[in-house]
Amino acid sequence: MDSAKRAHMEKVQKELAPERHKAIPKYEYITAYPIDKLVELSKLEFAIMECEDDSARRDLLSQYAELRDSIKMIENPPEKVFLWREGNMPVMTEYTDNSEYRYYHDPDFMPYFLEILLPDDVTPIGAVITIAGGQQGMNSINECYEICRNFNDLGYQAFILHSRPNACPWNAFECGVDVARAIRIIRRDSEKYRIPKDRVAVAGFSNGGIAGDNCIRYFSGDQAVKDHFPDYVPDDLDAYYGSPDVFLCVYGSRHIGTDFDYTRVVYPPSFFATGLKDERGCENMYDVVFDLVKRGVMVEVHSFAGHPHGYAGWKIYDGIGNPNFDLWVNLADNFMRNAYNHLI
Repeated sequence: MDSAKRAHMEKVQKELAPERHKAIPKYEYITAYPIDKLVELSKLEFAIMECEDDSARRDLLSQYAELRDSIKMIENPPEKVFLWREGNMPVMTEYTDNSEYRYYHDPDFMPYFLEILLPDDVTPIGAVITIAGGQQGMNSINECYEICRNFNDLGYQAFILHSRPNACPWNAFECGVDVARAIRIIRRDSEKYRIPKDRVAVAGFSNGGIAGDNCIRYFSGDQAVKDHFPDYVPDDLDAYYGSPDVFLCVYGSRHIGTDFDYTRVVYPPSFFATGLKDERGCENMYDVVFDLVKRGVMVEVHSFAGHPHGYAGWKIYDGIGNPNFDLWVNLADNFMRNAYNHLI
């Protein structure tokens, strides 16, 4: 990206940030609002980002704010499932101010997940926890909500996790411990969700994939929350295993050069998918896959021609998606079924 284009993008981001910040709670409480309205709102956000005319962009911003404020919560919305008991959330990052809207989440953000469940007359295969990329926000529409519906269709209970995103501004430990906590809650409530305790998968996209990797890195094997957060007070949930049984990493592999100590890590069966036009994503993916194969981890890897970084679940926007790249969902289903049979 040249300097003029970068300067323009920074200008637009600064203009959009205050209005977008007010929309984040709606994007991220996606099961509480009409999905068609949230899709319409996010399309306006794309249009704002692409608009180069200042006057036209101001008009779009006005339309965005008006539409956002008009979107009302549905009656009796599904509840958020908060991860941490008050006063006992593990914290390392000193984060006190977001007055310039640098981050999507304010310092008082409390991580939670949303349930997207199967009808009672369908017997679930297992659970899939989805984690959107970037700072989450509207990425939850395509990378979580749409993907959850895809996995529902294949027989899985599905969940949207809004954890503390890696480096936005929290660190790998805080990001990973939120994922581990969500897994523990779902394992504890396995009878409610009608799933085996050992069939909980994490599907992470871009930065969400790094979140899944952080969870495995710091909370698999015999590692405990208190190992990394000495002031944490363990509770009943810590008795449950906090790492996924299967990891689905979609254009979100850890970066080449990351110092990764496998000494206490038990890496689960892992499925990787990335578009071939996402050159950095492919480099990261192949590096991690080679690392895992050397260690005897069950791995499947797919790279899809013509696809760039991102855009999983894009069918919710255009009704088409990418028929080639979108094959990853069914391939991941086959991989999970095989992994669970292998584990039995």
